[in-house]
Amino acid sequence: MNLIKIDKFYPNYKEQIFGGDDIKGYDVYSDREEKIGEVQDALLDETGRFRYLVIDTGFWIFGKKVLLPVGYARMDYDRRRVYVIGMTKAQAESLPEYHDNMTIDYDYEERVRNVYRPMANNRSTASTASTAAPGRTYNRDTYSYDHEPDLYATTDQDHQNLKLYEEKLIANKNRYKSGEVTVGKHVESQTAQVSVPVEKERVVIERSTPSEAREVQPGTADFHDGEVARVEVHEEKADIQKKAFVREEVGIKKEVERDTVDAKETVRREELEVDVDGNPVVKGRR
Repeated sequence: MNLIKIDKFYPNYKEQIFGGDDIKGYDVYSDREEKIGEVQDALLDETGRFRYLVIDTGFWIFGKKVLLPVGYARMDYDRRRVYVIGMTKAQAESLPEYHDNMTIDYDYEERVRNVYRPMANNRSTASTASTAAPGRTYNRDTYSYDHEPDLYATTDQDHQNLKLYEEKLIANKNRYKSGEVTVGKHVESQTAQVSVPVEKERVVIERSTPSEAREVQPGTADFHDGEVARVEVHEEKADIQKKAFVREEVGIKKEVERDTVDAKETVRREELEVDVDGNPVVKGRR
């Protein structure tokens, strides 16, 4: 179970929980008015519930720091004191020492709990729920602080300023990259064919012999060499060129699709219980 120091969980804990006061520095006394030390810190679980007070025992047992389960503490805010119910010096000396930077695991907490468990029978205030007894069936994977209310439960009588908590579902959104679309282009080659009609000129020489000889007039026939007839001949050639044209335009944009995600979870809350014996006058306190 992960334990967190109070100022890490609630940076503004003085105003949030103690009305501007600071529990750190409170004197710690036994219920026999014997000074044990002072509160150095408080440890909370992952839900924000108080589980331990860190007690610096000072000269009582040579400056040893130990953990006090919150169920064994009685708060006196007017005198700035914490009273430890039923603890003796011998029991405090048998507690495992706490260091600020240590890792608190299940085995360490079991060593702490084993010191406090026998003290349940000596509690001056009877508890409706008994402390877990030897032969318990839980283990490091199944243990819950709720198994031992004598150690960890808080009451309005002993812990007025320790808050009552409830769980709520907090919905947040995390944005992450779900994919990527890459739009590019590549060149495909193919053979294109085009037909162009072309023309070529040819010279055709036709010779013919009259069927009957025709006489020409005297002096008309002009016989001489070098007479030439010139005829220009033309032809067409295909002029084929390649030119680029815009075939298609592609537009790229993003659209947002919205959906609603529903979640259901069981949440817990702490309710205040006040036991009245006799006919005391009880005034409601905010």
